[in-house]
Order: sequence, then C-alpha cells, then structure tokens
Amino acid sequence: MTLADRVQYPAFHSRIMSADEAAALIPAGAHVGMSGFTGAGYPKAVPAALAARIERLNREGHGFRIGLWTGASTAPELDGALARVDGIDMRLPYQSDPTCRAQINAGQMQYVDLHLSHVAQYVWFGFLGALDVAVVEVAGVLPDGRLIPASSVGNNKTWLDQAQKIILEVNTWHSPGLEGMHDIYYGTDRPPHRVPIPMTEPHQRIGEPYLRCDPDKVVAVVPTHQPDRNTTYAAPDANSQQIAAHLLDFLQHEVRRGRLPPGLLPLQSGVGNIANAVLAGLDGGPFKGLAAYTEVLQDGMLALLRSGTLATASATAVSLSPEAMEDFNARIDFYRERIVLRPQEISNHPELIRRMGLIAMNGMIEADIYGNVNSTHIMGSAIMNGIGGSGDFARNAYLSVFMTPSLAKGGAISCIVPMVSHVDHTEHDVQILVTEQGLADLRGLSPTQRAAQIIERCAHPDFRPALHDYLARARRGAVGQHTPHLLDEALSWHQRFVRTGSMRGV
Repeated sequence: MTLADRVQYPAFHSRIMSADEAAALIPAGAHVGMSGFTGAGYPKAVPAALAARIERLNREGHGFRIGLWTGASTAPELDGALARVDGIDMRLPYQSDPTCRAQINAGQMQYVDLHLSHVAQYVWFGFLGALDVAVVEVAGVLPDGRLIPASSVGNNKTWLDQAQKIILEVNTWHSPGLEGMHDIYYGTDRPPHRVPIPMTEPHQRIGEPYLRCDPDKVVAVVPTHQPDRNTTYAAPDANSQQIAAHLLDFLQHEVRRGRLPPGLLPLQSGVGNIANAVLAGLDGGPFKGLAAYTEVLQDGMLALLRSGTLATASATAVSLSPEAMEDFNARIDFYRERIVLRPQEISNHPELIRRMGLIAMNGMIEADIYGNVNSTHIMGSAIMNGIGGSGDFARNAYLSVFMTPSLAKGGAISCIVPMVSHVDHTEHDVQILVTEQGLADLRGLSPTQRAAQIIERCAHPDFRPALHDYLARARRGAVGQHTPHLLDEALSWHQRFVRTGSMRGV
C-alpha cells in the first residue's frame, strides 16, 4: 500500500515533507505531546530528526530542550535519542529508557510521575501549561481528514485536540487491517459537566473507530515505514511459574467460595515476564471465555485469544515480540473481532474499573510487612520507571494483587521488608501479595495480622527470622501497637544494602 493510499485527504498532500523539515517546526522550550505507549505506536522519524537538530544547535550553544509528554514509555528511537543529546527538560508521565532514568536520577531531567488516567485531564484543565506541538503516528488518513490510529492510542485523542500544531507520521508499516480495531470515545467532559461513561462490559464499543483532527492545525505529514520496537519476553522462570501457580490456586478457591463467578471477572495484567507467566498459567487452567480490560496486550494475551481462554480483550496498546507481531498481522481479521484499543483515559478510567469489578494483577519492587507497596523507587530515592496505571487499577479493582519474587540482586535484597522505602500503594489498596513462596490474603486483617501472613507466606526463608524478630521487638517497643514500628530500624535494611551491597545481617 502506497503513501497515496494511506493519505487520502487531498489538503494534506501539500504538507507532506521530510522528518528534518518537520522537526524544524518544533521550537525550543515547546511542550511536545508524542504518541506511544509501551513501545507501540510512537513516532519513529521526527524524534530522530529532532534529536539531530538539538545536538547540532546545542553544539552551537543554544541550549535547546523540550518538555516531552507521551502516553507511557516509548522506545530508544524516541526517549533514548532525545535524552542522549540532553534534549528533554521535563518528562511525563512514565518512562523506561535507561538514559532517561540515569538523567532523572542525576537531577539532569525533571520528571513528573503521574497516574496514567490523570494525564489527559491534567492537560484539559491546564495544569501542565499549553501543549504546543503534537507528534502522532497514525496508520492512515481518510478522505474526510479523520485518522486511522496505529498500534496504540494512549493520549493521542487529547494531544490532537489540545495541541496548537500537529505533525502526523503516517507509518505504512502498520497493517491496514488495524482499521476498525479502535474505539475512540469523545463523551468525556470537564467538571461540572461530566456524565457517566456508558459502558458496562469490556467488549462494548461506545465511540468511533477513528481519531478526529482539525486539519488546519496539521503543519506536516511525514511518511515512515518502520516497525514498532518489538520486545522479546524471556520464558517464564521457576519463580514466575510458582507465583502464577499460587495465584491460579487462589482464583479457583475464590470461585469455589462463591466470591468470584465461574468465568472470573475481567482481568488486568501488568507488563513483564511474571504477568506473561500468569497468563500462560491461565491458559492451562479450567477457565474459558474470559475477558481482559487492561492497558497493554502482550504475547500471552494473544495466546489466550487463540485458545479461547480469552474471548475479548480491551487495551490501549499492543506491545508484542517479533514472532507475536508477525502472528498479529497475519491474523489481523481474527484479532480485530476480539480486540478493542481505546484512549488510556478510558482503558484506565477509575469509574469503569470499579464498575466492571476487575481482577488487577501488577508487579512491585517491594512490599513491607503491613502491605504497603513500592512499585517505582530503588532504595527510596532512585526512580525505576514510574507508577504507570497500577494505581488506577489497584485502588478501584474488585481484587488488587501485587506480585514479585521474594529476593532480588542474587539474594542480596529481600523484597519483603520492615518498611518500604517509598510508598506508591498504601496498605488500604493492597489485598493480595504473592511471591514464589506463597500468597497472603490480606482482606479483613488488622496490620499485625497482615504482618504475620506476609512474613510467613511471602518472605524468603533466609529473611523470615529477621522479619519475625523485627515485628516482635516492635510490638514491645513501638510508640503504639496498631502498626508497630521501630523508627530507628524501619529502613535499616535499605541502609545496610546501600552501605554493604546486601540486606543480609552480619
């Protein structure tokens, strides 16, 4: 399919230009909203051209930097390219690029870590200032100027609506079969004019298949033919498989108790190898015809759709390995009947998560003995990636599950600690903790009851005695006995690791 087939709106033909020409339209200091969500649907050509321009201008002493807003993480060709030339002044709302991470933790790049459901409304409300430029990848342009979204939707609806200038990258690599997979809802509004979102089931379509765009704001149309960054996920290791087994046993137990229906409730799953292991475990279990309402579709969910374990899946992006992407494109008609891609303000909307009663399964860095979870920071100060959508789902889900291996760094770190070094999810939003050691059901338990369950069921045996000892001494010596802590010791495990390279005592 040629570029002329993809760009059918006649007025845009005169605005077709190179990535270098388009990048020259982005001024220094601009707030730039770029498409992209977890390595899918991000612009490929303009960021590289912009990075080259910034590098050239900064060598001449211009100090050219931009504020970069996206849906979530992107790819080395975007985040990495701009960070390597010191081109990003402020980044939001989520990143996973190692160069960005290093600059953020060195204080060289400002970073605002937001709940993903909050980003669009922050922009509508003007909390972040004006959006100067949007750079959005699309799969095509219709004769009337509407846009066929690519492999992610993210915040593109908001970027196109709010930006003063728009640059479109039309990527002919994307399958034309993507058309019709998307559901763009335009019914959200600002308070006090909000109305309920008319959706009760994950598979419902409540919007339209295309993105709207004011054609007068489009200043450039850049042709590209490049694939998304394809992530190859490692095969589930023994720990991931054990975590999955504990969680599947728990779900079957909940069905037997009548607290879950036989077909479960809609599933939300975070990104990564543990999440894929859980999905693989579901595929071998007794459940069929399930639904997913999540952010990102990974390889595991495609397998569930093919087997019939999963009947439908709703997300805001597809982020697949090269092999899975090949299958996705080859069976695009099959997947289009079963997958809906939405704006992240809908995929992560607390109203919908609460109404549909999701089972939310997310990863974490560490949890403490009372059930507080840190999912973003290393040793309390260094950002890893960001909170992403885990907070949107954890606080509003029917079941809120957090998962991690019990040890990290070759056994030097216990992922169950006396007190987390940073709190992203308070004990009030955490119902289930799972490690390869076991599963702790925290529902209806007081803090000290929670501590007993978490230590005994989730902590690694190498650290379990020290945790029991800490709790026992805290119950004797703390100021209060509701959530007993020894304030001079609560973070001593982290201090020991920073000092010696291990949390293990002498």
